[in-house]
Amino acid sequence: MINKSLIFSLLLFSGVTSSAQKTAVKPMAQLIDEEFRFATSQYKVLARNITPGKTPQSYQDGKPINKEITWWCSGFYSGSLWYIFEQTKDVAIKKQAEEALKLIEPNQTYTGNHDLGFMMYCSFGNAYRITGKPEYKAIINRSAESLASRYHEPVKAIQSWNKSKYWEYPVIIDNMMNLEMMNWVSDQGGDPKYKEISINHANTTLKNHFRPDFSSYHVIDYNPETGAVRRKATWQGAADCSAWSRGQGWALYGYIMMYRFTKNEAYLAQARGIAKFILNHPNLPADKIPFWDFDAQGIPYAKRDASAGALIASALLELGQYTPEDETKTYKAAAETMIYSLSTDAYRAKPGTNGGFLLMHSTGAYPLNIEIDVPLIYADYYYLEALARYKKWYLGNQK
Repeated sequence: MINKSLIFSLLLFSGVTSSAQKTAVKPMAQLIDEEFRFATSQYKVLARNITPGKTPQSYQDGKPINKEITWWCSGFYSGSLWYIFEQTKDVAIKKQAEEALKLIEPNQTYTGNHDLGFMMYCSFGNAYRITGKPEYKAIINRSAESLASRYHEPVKAIQSWNKSKYWEYPVIIDNMMNLEMMNWVSDQGGDPKYKEISINHANTTLKNHFRPDFSSYHVIDYNPETGAVRRKATWQGAADCSAWSRGQGWALYGYIMMYRFTKNEAYLAQARGIAKFILNHPNLPADKIPFWDFDAQGIPYAKRDASAGALIASALLELGQYTPEDETKTYKAAAETMIYSLSTDAYRAKPGTNGGFLLMHSTGAYPLNIEIDVPLIYADYYYLEALARYKKWYLGNQK
C-alpha cells in the first residue's frame, strides 16, 4: 500500500507547494492515467516545435532545440510516443511515432558511437513490442550488428567515444544501457555473439568501473592493445572521484537489465549494492530527485537532475521484481516518491508550456555548461517508462 502520509511529509519537507501536495496524495492508478493523458496533449505541442528532419532535444530560453538524427538521443522521442500510444491508443500519437521512426531508420547502419541501443532499441524496440511488425525487428537486428563493430577483444568492452586527445579507448558507464538491444537480438534468434559481447562488456565494467561503496566512475580509459586501465575519470560529473547522479542511474538500470537476460546473481548483487548507495546517500533530497552529482558543490542549492530521478525510479521498479518482499517494498516506496515528486508542479510542466516537454529541471552536462536546468527528451522517456512499469507490475496484485 502506498504510504501517502510519508510522501506528503517528504514533499512538505522539500518545499513543494500546496497544489503539488494535493497531487501527491492521488491514487497511483489515477495519477498514471492523468499523466499519460497530459503526455498525449503535450507531445502534440512538442511535435509543432520540431524542425523537419531533426529530433527534439530540449527547450531553452523560449526556443526549441532539435538535433540531427545521429545525435545519441534521437530514439527517445519515438520511444516516448510509443509508450503514450500504448496507454492511450491515440491515433495521432501513433502517426507521430511512425513518422519519427522513419526519420531515424538510417541509423541502423551508423557506427559513429556506442549509443545505437538508445537510438534504435528505445524506439524500434518499443514499436516492435507493441506492433509486432517484422520490419522493425530487422532494423533492430541490423542496429546490433552496427554496435558490435565497436567491440574489441583485447579490452572486452564496446568503445564509447572515438579516440581523441583526451582518450585512447574510453568506456563510459552509460554504455551499459546499450547492451539491452544486444541481449534481446541474441535471445530473439539473432547471432549469439551479441549476448556474448554484452556479458563481456558487463564483466569488464563490473571489474573496473566501481568503487567499494558501489558508486561508479563515469569514464574508464583503456589501452586498446592490452586492455589495461589507463585512467579513471569523468566528463560530466563534478570530479573524477565523484558520483555523477545520472551515471549511478545508468549503472543501476544496466545491471538489473543484465540480470534479466542472464540470471547471473553477480549482476543482481551489483544492482542491489548500487541501489543501496543511491537510496542511503546523505545527499539524496527528501523528494528523492537527485542533485546533478551526489558530490556537487553548493548542495543543497545545487541543480537537480529530473532525468536521473526518472531513470532511477524506472530501474528500482524492475529491481523490485527480483528481490524478497521486504526489499521490494523499499524499492517500490522510493520509486513511488520519485514518481509523485516528478508529477508535481515542482518538476512537471504546466499544459502547453515547456516547449511540449513533460518534465523540467534536468541537467545534461554541468561542467560543460550544457543543458543546465532544462527539459530533456530522455527525462520524459524514463518518466513515461516508470509510469508504464508501475501500472504493469504494481497495480495488479503483483509485487
